[in-house]
Amino acid sequence: MMFDYLFSPIKLGQVELKNRISFQPHLTNFAEHCMPSERHMYYWGERAKGGAGLIITEEMSVHPTDTAYEKLVEAFHAEVIPGFRKITDYVHQYDAKIFCQLNHNGQQCDGSISRLPVWAPSPMPDVLFRETPKEMEPEDIEEVCRYFAKSAVHVREGGFDGVELQFGHSSLARQFLSPLTNFRSDEFGGSLENRMRAPLMFIEAVRKAVGKDFTLGIRLCADEMIPGGLDLGQIQEIGARFEASGLIDFMDLSIATFYNLYLVEGSMHTPLGYTIPLAAGMREKLKLPVFCTGRINDPVMAEKVLANGQADMIGMCRALICDPFLPKKAQEGRLADIRYCVGDNQGCIGRMGINRTLGCIQNPAVGLEKEWGEGTLKPAPVKKKVMVVGGGPAGLWAAKMAGRRGHRVDLYDRNDNLGGQVLTAMKGAGRDEFGVIIRNEKDQVDKAGVKVHLQQELTPEQILKENPDVVVVATGSQPKSRPVGGADGPAVFNVWQVLDGKPELGEKICLIDYDGHHRATSTAERLADLGKTVHIITSSLFVGAELGPTQDLYLTRQRLLQKGVTFTPDIAVMEVGGEAGAKEIKGFNVYSNQWQTWGPFDSVVLAMGQQVDADLYFALKGKVKELYRIGDCVAPRKVDMAIWEGHKTGRSI
Repeated sequence: MMFDYLFSPIKLGQVELKNRISFQPHLTNFAEHCMPSERHMYYWGERAKGGAGLIITEEMSVHPTDTAYEKLVEAFHAEVIPGFRKITDYVHQYDAKIFCQLNHNGQQCDGSISRLPVWAPSPMPDVLFRETPKEMEPEDIEEVCRYFAKSAVHVREGGFDGVELQFGHSSLARQFLSPLTNFRSDEFGGSLENRMRAPLMFIEAVRKAVGKDFTLGIRLCADEMIPGGLDLGQIQEIGARFEASGLIDFMDLSIATFYNLYLVEGSMHTPLGYTIPLAAGMREKLKLPVFCTGRINDPVMAEKVLANGQADMIGMCRALICDPFLPKKAQEGRLADIRYCVGDNQGCIGRMGINRTLGCIQNPAVGLEKEWGEGTLKPAPVKKKVMVVGGGPAGLWAAKMAGRRGHRVDLYDRNDNLGGQVLTAMKGAGRDEFGVIIRNEKDQVDKAGVKVHLQQELTPEQILKENPDVVVVATGSQPKSRPVGGADGPAVFNVWQVLDGKPELGEKICLIDYDGHHRATSTAERLADLGKTVHIITSSLFVGAELGPTQDLYLTRQRLLQKGVTFTPDIAVMEVGGEAGAKEIKGFNVYSNQWQTWGPFDSVVLAMGQQVDADLYFALKGKVKELYRIGDCVAPRKVDMAIWEGHKTGRSI
């Protein structure tokens, strides 16, 4: 077998897993009225069907004061048990095991949801939630113990195979353990022994409730990665003491806290497998099975971690959101069929951060597994001749899905490679992994029987001559030709021209950013990497305003500033004036309305929006049997919508 370690069984407590792949806990926002839903069942069931040996659910709340998010499942209500039963029965039919994660988020909660005080070891606000908590009294701690136990009983009665207690990055338990958040002077603060007292009480309460024959583990933060917080050496000691209690069966790991959330949910700019050294450090000190999680999106890397003895289990989260069938494909040696996660974070973490349901830019079926999951695509009753024009993400997906339904599909693109704007976007600094989105699909388009025609820009007449049954127009968008006065001057360029390396740029460059996303910042960073002096003027409150939800904001701004890029926010640019070599920017402060002038600059780069490329669509409208317009040529948006519309259109033809 290609992956001997990855697909070897392992025992966690009383439970034997068929392989070492765990689908890790993460928010979904699929709960309905704080109860488990059918959507949960199909979502987790799809990953079980795809071959994961273990599913660990999203965190479930153990107490009314634990309201970090509006759609947490409240496991302390007995009414959850029937929903739990449906989920566990569904998962078990695929020979997978499922654990439930229980948590109290402590200071990392929002009292405006619960209308209750937030509870924490000390009255210190969390850096994100910023709400001063109530310092828990001893009876509060005892009450949380009782609620942990009550919730664990519901988990067992709900048919789960085990329970994991969240002691990691977002948890009341970590807040008790850490000197960063625990300033108590009683028996629950001060020494390590005292700081461990409450978390040990939680474990003891759960163990007593579920019995010795039920698997129980914890997820521990392996390093808070912040001065004054817990480091790996201290966590090794804490882990050893938990292990010595004899109450737990495994140790899952996370990293960091909300001080540095970009490390908890590392994006494309974070190295693959970035937590492996921490897992290895814990593995050295413990006898219990240890998990390793953090941008492991590849079975080859996973196998290496296990073979090196750096961990006993591989936690995959975004990798299996993106491709639920990664385990099965790996086991069958079909590595080219795996849809690899790129850590872009827009569809998953980016949507969670703004209270939307979980998604994935590359997997439109996330959360819709019942309707769009594996096995739901049916052969078309009538085979049609389909022409797809435009080989970007929207066209690729439309062609693939239509081909899989049995239609005769031809895909045309004016360029010499498939990929559309992704091929340009991936040239931004640190964005090369974005191109994997296209690499993932090329083989799938071929396997769907689609005939690809490159370097062909079709005219309406050529299409009509072919007499197709269906035409799908996915011709994309292009930068606005003149988004501001003076933008058609000789030293003014758009970001696509710059990323494609076409213009001769001067040394002193102004980038006008109305994007707030990678399109602007990755271009500025690339210019800085070329030794240019870059100044960004933006209408937003700050540069990178759209990067917060994807956890790219902190590191992007850090890199830009360290590379000498300067920022001017709050400016509405109204005119780009002067001649080449003396370019000036004129605009006004959106708050004071005071006009200002910046410059001179050698070159100006515009990230000021896109416009549709839809001439072909309007030329064909009313002249073909079925005509669809998808992706950016409808309205310029992000890649997730292009793929969504391509998928939806392709499977509906």
